[in-house]
Amino acid sequence: MEPLLKVSDLNVYYGAIHAVKGVSFEVLPGEIVTLIGANGAGKTTILNTVAGLLHPTVGSVEFEGKSLAGVPAHRIENQGLALVPEGRRVFLQMTVEENLEMGAYTRPKEEVVYSLEKVFYQFPRLKERRNQVAGTLSGGEQQMLAMGRSLMSSPKLMMLDEPSMGLAPILVDQIFDIIKNLHLGGTTILLVEQNARMALSVADRGYVLETGRLVSTGTGAELLKDESVKRAYLGG
Repeated sequence: MEPLLKVSDLNVYYGAIHAVKGVSFEVLPGEIVTLIGANGAGKTTILNTVAGLLHPTVGSVEFEGKSLAGVPAHRIENQGLALVPEGRRVFLQMTVEENLEMGAYTRPKEEVVYSLEKVFYQFPRLKERRNQVAGTLSGGEQQMLAMGRSLMSSPKLMMLDEPSMGLAPILVDQIFDIIKNLHLGGTTILLVEQNARMALSVADRGYVLETGRLVSTGTGAELLKDESVKRAYLGG
């Protein structure tokens, strides 16, 4: 099976800081793949580079076999690759429905109506609050909104950056249930997450990053049992 996303020898700098150092990985259609590591390991930088928000100094990113070099971020999204950014970043002064519509601003109106009903089916809480201003939602509801907004573009690959950040444990469980349901519905997912145990428990495969380098890979189940991963990220 050909990879949906293929990242090869990725090197990214912030000025003189070498943030990502020769990272290579792939995501196959239908998988959940997770990137885990401590703060500063380069996880968010990798997602932002894949999404076209940053540009690599060396290396390549291919989506559906085509290079994304030089492709603007909005065109990358139009090709079916969507990023749910760290910190949600919803439009706080707009309603839930207006936020969702912003996720499909390039699509024909009839497709937007269909996608909106699909999102409301997957996120009943958002349907209940469709006319509520996003800034008045709870953190968990804002995360659902950010994920729903991403789904409005009908992505082939959804990239989630720290979806559980700042949420109470019960809401973390809800968000991961949603991730599993999206996956069961056919969405391929690349997940960056500080909660390594939760991420590996839902992932088909995982990659472990340390200070910008890839240091380990395996299935989610294998990495959960890996002693070095347990000591560093699982509290054991």
